[in-house]
Amino acid sequence: MEHVEAEGDTIDEAIESALRMLGVERDKVTIDILGERKRGILGIGAKKARVRASLRKSLTLTETQRESPPPKEKVVGEGAAEAGEKAKTVLAQIVRLMGVQAEIDVRPGEDEGEVVLDIRADNSGLLIGHRGQTLEAMEYLLTRIAGGREGREGLQIVVDTEGYRERRRKNLEDMALRLGEKAKRQRKPVTVGDVSARDRRIIHAVLQDDPWVTTKSIGQGAYRRLLIIPEGARKGQEQEKDQDPGPPGPRGRK
Repeated sequence: MEHVEAEGDTIDEAIESALRMLGVERDKVTIDILGERKRGILGIGAKKARVRASLRKSLTLTETQRESPPPKEKVVGEGAAEAGEKAKTVLAQIVRLMGVQAEIDVRPGEDEGEVVLDIRADNSGLLIGHRGQTLEAMEYLLTRIAGGREGREGLQIVVDTEGYRERRRKNLEDMALRLGEKAKRQRKPVTVGDVSARDRRIIHAVLQDDPWVTTKSIGQGAYRRLLIIPEGARKGQEQEKDQDPGPPGPRGRK
């Protein structure tokens, strides 16, 4: 069963009902709002909210894929392992200068060429900073140092502490799904501001399989933000752009 339709007194209740029917969590499905609740007059003409929940493509595996053995555990290449140990030494010095007593573990990341440095410390809040800004600053510095003067091509250092990266990713995925549903329900774009480039990539990835919304980053630097655009609003904007005749030409010119 790849999709179901469900009803509820509210959109959220309908979504929860659909999730129970599929037996999955909210970030594993794409939600289409089929109809909002209508109260009716004296109970006549009342309708419940109705949604369709579809499993994301990554979950609709073929039987062959389901029976395939799990992938082998990733092993960090010799070059990446050496860079990871170098980054660990530098990170230990940085943390010590911040006045934090910590232990650092090195492990391979999810992507090829990615090395994760896990910091175990009592004062993790100081290491994380506002929305992970301190961790990202350390990552940039360590990637440059560990990769050499020109930077090792394909190498990416990820700094984490107390599972912050996973918690942040989960919160962003939940937020993206909520805002995507809001954009579809209200039929107008929703703006997401004050998030890093890493966070924007997570939001883009969560909503890329939803055929009823598109995402777009606009602006520059600290003013860069992300738009979640419902399909109807996007088509309307494109039609207005196509119909815009542009500025009038000089009078009298043929």
